[in-house]
Amino acid sequence: MTPFGIVGYYELWWVAILKALVIFGLAFAILPLLTVYERKLLGRFQGRYGPNRVGPYGLMQPLAEILKFATKEGFRPTTSVAYMFRLAPVIAILTAVGALALIPFGDVQHIFGERVGLYGIDVSVGPLYVFALAGISFYGIMLGGWASGSKYSFLGAMRGAAQLISYEVSQGLALVGVVMTAGTLSLTGIVHAQLGMWYIVPQFVGFLVFLAASFAETNRAPFDLVEADAELVAGYFTEYGGTPFVAYLFAEYMNMMVVSGIAVTMFLGGWLLPFGIHPPGWVDPIVVFAKMMIFITFFIWIRATLPRLRYDQLMSFGWKVLLPLATLNVLVTAILVVS
Repeated sequence: MTPFGIVGYYELWWVAILKALVIFGLAFAILPLLTVYERKLLGRFQGRYGPNRVGPYGLMQPLAEILKFATKEGFRPTTSVAYMFRLAPVIAILTAVGALALIPFGDVQHIFGERVGLYGIDVSVGPLYVFALAGISFYGIMLGGWASGSKYSFLGAMRGAAQLISYEVSQGLALVGVVMTAGTLSLTGIVHAQLGMWYIVPQFVGFLVFLAASFAETNRAPFDLVEADAELVAGYFTEYGGTPFVAYLFAEYMNMMVVSGIAVTMFLGGWLLPFGIHPPGWVDPIVVFAKMMIFITFFIWIRATLPRLRYDQLMSFGWKVLLPLATLNVLVTAILVVS
């Protein structure tokens, strides 16, 4: 194992720095486009126009909104805890970027005469690393709600705490079957193990459980109870405006990219194509991104289709449906792997 978690070769320090800059740059370039994509798609679903005024086809709308939020006057309630109020959105966005760095967008390639993995890092405990970052990102929600000094914000944060324990165990168990089948916790190793067959076939139940839990993980409809505008105004970030609000918004979209990337890596073969097709290495990131866009489109489709569940319905669904299914899937996988 090398200092950067890559087995079999070393990456130079400048390669690691360059990859970090590329990850940050691409993330913050893609996220504004995702907001336009979602609003355009929701407009199609709902029989109305999406953004179509600012720039060609409304593509400059995110830039206009970023400028608007960036020039807003900073504000916080007098009852808030200042340093925690400012720290919370920073935690949310940094943990999301850290998780995105684990998504393998391709295999090791030769770039400028150096061997470079098309991922940030390849740690030997990939899924555990992701769940550790997800646990830390939760503090961004809790601190944001508590430090605001608002009862509505705090209620949204407490809903997030109860929601976390309802889905995260099931989400973790859904990936255990894949890990047992692949025999490794390395995300690139899991992709290589799917050369013969993508794991969505033998682990279809685990895939469905992971997909359902991911809606709660990203606070997306129909499980967006921590942001329930009809009950809480905006949940844990009610008191936020300007750039801190944008940070929370970007963290939500980035988390949607992360869970899509994890689903692609664990169940859809990562950068692998079906029917034994082996394209050049530079095609790998395009394949992964295309698969991720399928999941992101599905997230948006569900938002436009299903109403928000009641809080008790979410808890019941998590404990009585997702958890038994995930546990059963692990037990059946263990029996098949041992036999």
